[in-house]
Amino acid sequence: MAERHIVIIGGGFTGTTLAIHLARLGEAGLAVTVIEPRAQPGQGVAYSTPDPAHRINVPAARMQLSAAEEGDFARWYQQSGADRQDPAAHWHDGKVYPQRGWFGAYVADQFRLAAQSCVRLTHCQDRAVALRDGLVTTASGKTFRADEVVLAISHPPPAVPQSVQQALGGHPGLIANPWHPQALAAVGVNERVVIMGTGLTMADMVASLAARGHRGPVTAFSRRGQLPRDNVSGDYAPRLLDYRQAPATARGWLRRVRQEVAQAAAEGQPWQLVLDDIRAHAQQIWQQLPLREQRRFLRHLRSWWDVHRYRIAPQVSQALQTWQRSGQLRVLAARLAGVGAQGEQIALRLGPRKGAEVCLIADKLIVTTGPAHNALLTSDRLLSQLAEEGIIQADPLALGILVDAQSRTLNRQGTANAHLHVVGPAARGRFGELMGLPQVAEHAEAVARQLVGAAPLTP
Repeated sequence: MAERHIVIIGGGFTGTTLAIHLARLGEAGLAVTVIEPRAQPGQGVAYSTPDPAHRINVPAARMQLSAAEEGDFARWYQQSGADRQDPAAHWHDGKVYPQRGWFGAYVADQFRLAAQSCVRLTHCQDRAVALRDGLVTTASGKTFRADEVVLAISHPPPAVPQSVQQALGGHPGLIANPWHPQALAAVGVNERVVIMGTGLTMADMVASLAARGHRGPVTAFSRRGQLPRDNVSGDYAPRLLDYRQAPATARGWLRRVRQEVAQAAAEGQPWQLVLDDIRAHAQQIWQQLPLREQRRFLRHLRSWWDVHRYRIAPQVSQALQTWQRSGQLRVLAARLAGVGAQGEQIALRLGPRKGAEVCLIADKLIVTTGPAHNALLTSDRLLSQLAEEGIIQADPLALGILVDAQSRTLNRQGTANAHLHVVGPAARGRFGELMGLPQVAEHAEAVARQLVGAAPLTP
């Protein structure tokens, strides 16, 4: 019997988790190849960082590859000995927030164990550049015949605003890719730093600068000046909401959330419990909203959702608060009104939401506005080819790739490509909540189950 071959393009957390579930669920005669340019599978943008200041954003006990394995990473982390090497991971409430690189090591270890199953599981350290007639071609010229192909390309490179690129392209003070391992290597300890963006990546940058002993002033700005919120401290039972009378509009959900948070506070419970339960039902909520309401949410509420939903480890929060109290870190709600080079320095003009224009001189400008998800289809040779040929298309919300309810890509005519799927954040236009680890892992497992039960491509 001919071997059935599934090729996964992208081997960060999303693609590696899919491969692991396929190996666990599949039978002899199935081969799975993960095409990923990094040396280790499972170590994408988030979990490949070597910086010890970068920590997972939720307690280790909540990190696993499936709901059935609750606490698995926490047990692995303790048994690996890493737990004893990093006493700062232990917070005063008893919860543990390891360095993110350790979770990447855990996922890579699960991949290694999964490769011992009857499924032939391999990692090709390369980059896929083309897909035609079931044949995947890599940058080095390798080819793979595939019965099924899954796109697990989740995060395009960071987006540098056009005005910044035009004014500062090639300037030594511009740090355009904060994810680069040596992004902060050239930042002097007394230099003035401005960070564009106030989300999770900004928090990582501040934590890294603090760990390096940075003494210079740091200013972070975004249109709303919102910082990621803290995780709840202490242990609480889940707060379960009633979804039988669900609002049909974004405004209705905003009103409902405010009511639930107020009720929780009256009962002595933190707001995080409300958001956690809504997050667990977010895919259902999202898919029930009409497209116009999804757009309204993205335009008006997304930034508020993000800072409450995507929280930071308490160690990182402490670094932010310490710097804010001392005045070393200033956070502004402002838009970029102008930017230009002044020799080796950078001059910025910020238009705040309130008050007069702010002028800054910086030695370094770090752009942390996040990946350019709206440009995903042009960020990669393979995706560009598929889009140009009409095999895939962007979703109407510009969040990623258009898919159907089975996560199959839809071509230019709106027809499902039966053997080309998307897993992870690139499918969130359809499914909604597909950025947090639990939802990504659940989606990967669901797609794996679907693929294992699907019939192979007939000749």
